[in-house]
Amino acid sequence: MKKPELLVTPKSVEHIKALIQAGADAFLIGEQQFGLRLAGEFNIEQIAEATKFIHHSGKKVYVAMNAIYHNDRVDRLASYMQKLSEIGVDAIVFGDPAVVMTKRETGIPIPLHWNPETIATNWFQANYWGKRGATRAVLARELSMDEIIEIKENAEVEIQVQVHGMTCMFQSKRPLLGHYFMYEGKAMEVENRKHARNMYLHDKERNSKYPIYEDLNGTHIFSPNDVCMIDELEELLEAEIDAFKIEGVLQSEDYVIAVTKCYRQAIDAYAESPDAYFDIKEELLAKIEEIQPELRPLDTGFFFKETVY
Repeated sequence: MKKPELLVTPKSVEHIKALIQAGADAFLIGEQQFGLRLAGEFNIEQIAEATKFIHHSGKKVYVAMNAIYHNDRVDRLASYMQKLSEIGVDAIVFGDPAVVMTKRETGIPIPLHWNPETIATNWFQANYWGKRGATRAVLARELSMDEIIEIKENAEVEIQVQVHGMTCMFQSKRPLLGHYFMYEGKAMEVENRKHARNMYLHDKERNSKYPIYEDLNGTHIFSPNDVCMIDELEELLEAEIDAFKIEGVLQSEDYVIAVTKCYRQAIDAYAESPDAYFDIKEELLAKIEEIQPELRPLDTGFFFKETVY
């Protein structure tokens, strides 16, 4: 069987080193002026340092350029992409066609991974962007298992799905937290809000807490549960999905390392034989449940339509 790539989102160069030991195959990094909802902030010098180490270990590095750009940021794309080309990153993750046009106009040879967040929902879209330079489509998290497999069967590009971690359910390009705090007269909290990663919207009726934070790209609200497919991977593995993503945003470094180890073990066991995976999958789920934050229940997201928000 073809093993899926295990893609993770690290917080720092040191975190990358630990995740390589944990079994990660690829890393998604970047900086918020070009990429959305990053687990860690990597400037161009840190991307160069990380890429050198990742390539030395025989792994791959992708850079997030999946923000939606206004005119003032479009002008920066060409020089940034040229630097990424000189560094030798393995792909750029994009959602805005401005990235495709910049690649075409500059002749930069970096492959593209198409990731428009919630709208990547059919194989016609994936193949459309494949004909325009994308080599991979990152599917929306709101798809069912059957929909994902059907897309994989018809896609002419690689297919990536998220198998673990929190998912973004709302984004506004406006600084909603900042506006609220200003309205409340809490200027000090406005100053500190971009560094806060422990703020929640509390739905008392459903007893749910939705993580919320603000960055250069606006305000992001996440689902109250974490997706966890560690014990439900067989259909995705049978379908030969090309990449499994573990989302590490708002999680601790140790948590992401531990989860990566579990998925590495699951993938390798299934490659040995499906029975080997079936024998350990409940044990792997129990390991993740032990370290799961109390406020973050686990579910299977939209794979089996369990998540509702």
